[in-house]
This record gives sequence, C-alpha cells and structure tokens, in this order.
Amino acid sequence: MFTPKYPPPDTAPPATATPTVIPTAVQPSAPAPIAPTASNRPTVQLTPGSALALAAGGGAVVLVVGAVLVSLMLAVAITGVSVAVVAVVLRLLVKDLNNHR
Repeated sequence: MFTPKYPPPDTAPPATATPTVIPTAVQPSAPAPIAPTASNRPTVQLTPGSALALAAGGGAVVLVVGAVLVSLMLAVAITGVSVAVVAVVLRLLVKDLNNHR
C-alpha cells in the first residue's frame, strides 16, 4: 500500500551529438499576419433601460456600502466615548477612595 510506484523507464534511443552550426548573418523576417479570430461570446448591448437599471443598481450599492461604513464609524465613536467616560468615573472613584484613607 505504501510502496512507491515508479513510471516505466524511458525507451527512447539516446540522443546523438550534432555538430554546432554558427550562423553568419541572420536576415530579419517580416512578422506573420495575425488572422482575426471569431469569438464565441455573445456581445453585450446596452439599451437605455438596461443602462438606467445598471446605474440605479450601482447607486444603490454605493448607498448601502456608505450606510454600513457610517454606522461602523458611529459604533467606534460611541465605544470610544463610553470608554472615556468609564475611565473618568474610575479615576474619580480611585481618587475618592484614596482620600478616605
């Protein structure tokens, strides 16, 4: 079960050494023309109604994201104010406790 399974050995004949050829001059060739390929994807055509719906949907997304971000920042601000009030109250209580001794 845990024995490794090796691929079969390569049966290709060994490569023979080929003489190296040093080119003397290379002529630049013209680039091959690229044929336009036909796309299988359907083209998207925006009608005035679909453009209006797309703009309204985008505006709704912006409003929702903005409302969420504003509410998160408001929650952070309220938490910060409440922590500051608690710190002041605790400081006053500790100061009052030290004065009664």
